[in-house]
Amino acid sequence: MAIYAVGDIQGCFDSFLALLDQIQFDKTQDTLWLTGDLVNRGPKSLDVLRFIQSLGKHCRVVLGNHDLHLLAVAYGVQTLHPHDTLTDVLNAPDRDEVIDWLRVQPLFFYHDESQFAMAHAGLAPMWDVQKALLLSHEVETVLQSDTPQAYLEGMYGHVPCRWEDGLSGIARLRCITNYFTRMRLCHEDGMLDLAYNGKIQDAPKDLVPWFDVKNRVNKEIKIIFGHWAALGGQADVANVYPLDTGCVWGHCLTAMRLSDEKQFKVKCK
Repeated sequence: MAIYAVGDIQGCFDSFLALLDQIQFDKTQDTLWLTGDLVNRGPKSLDVLRFIQSLGKHCRVVLGNHDLHLLAVAYGVQTLHPHDTLTDVLNAPDRDEVIDWLRVQPLFFYHDESQFAMAHAGLAPMWDVQKALLLSHEVETVLQSDTPQAYLEGMYGHVPCRWEDGLSGIARLRCITNYFTRMRLCHEDGMLDLAYNGKIQDAPKDLVPWFDVKNRVNKEIKIIFGHWAALGGQADVANVYPLDTGCVWGHCLTAMRLSDEKQFKVKCK
């Protein structure tokens, strides 16, 4: 009864199945944790979603920015981008069922028994687990309501770029969403920088990866995340596990077995 965490699939269904074959995943005994960005850019987003749905309680998912984008398009508050590959989902006969399933997935997950946490982009430097669970729930409550459109339309944007407890309304929800799904580089006070998109070694000197913030309050928490393919699955920081290894960009898809932290990889198909 193993637990495997898998990095960003992004519609690469054939690679996903090959990885499950390699780890000899037993859908009646084992459990998958998926770091989000299940869809988009790869060719088979619908197949990915249908398969994950079929696993039921044997799969835990957190939402990524591409998953949220699919929801925004499905609810008519955003249009497809030129490089999106989401039409198979949007035109599917079971579209409503798939979309309804996707929008009830969380932004953050914590497993008491293993003491692993999972979020698509990581865990904000100023949030402990209990804070993260509460803030994730705020977004989930709105997203799972009968009228998620206002949130989905308002979630886009770079500001506010630093968490403050006094934030309210859509600005608060946008800030929470950005930390969970878009975060990479921060200032030492935890303020997000969502504008810089170059190489880490070329980043301005006042920016550091979120997991390198000196006063990060969650250093003792084991954090699984995706989103940052440029890391190549390496962070060199204790308790930090980046699993996005750029399958959709022609690299590989990675799984990690939680019990011994052993990693398994397949080349992109």
